[in-house]
Amino acid sequence: MNLERPYYAVIFTNTRTDVDKGYAEMAEQMELLAREQPGYLGFESARDGLGISVSYWKDQKSIADWKSQLDHQMAQQQGIKEWYSWYKVRVCLVEREYEFHKEP
Repeated sequence: MNLERPYYAVIFTNTRTDVDKGYAEMAEQMELLAREQPGYLGFESARDGLGISVSYWKDQKSIADWKSQLDHQMAQQQGIKEWYSWYKVRVCLVEREYEFHKEP
């Protein structure tokens, strides 16, 4: 993913409860819905005990609009009630990036 800088990253770090009821389906729905939002630039995630999801956005208004989107708010409430035992959200301005690729 090569994005025009500067852009914003919303880092959602979390630990899950043992409840899995509908989590994967909701996560997929939220990713699809986020893609439709103005200002959305991309998404990456990983889970190995600790979950880390990073969504990329054009500006802070786009982030605020996504946070207040009604279906996303309902998913957030369900996450608090059932799926997460802890989470933290960080909003970061990305001004510089670099990467490495090993040749095969």
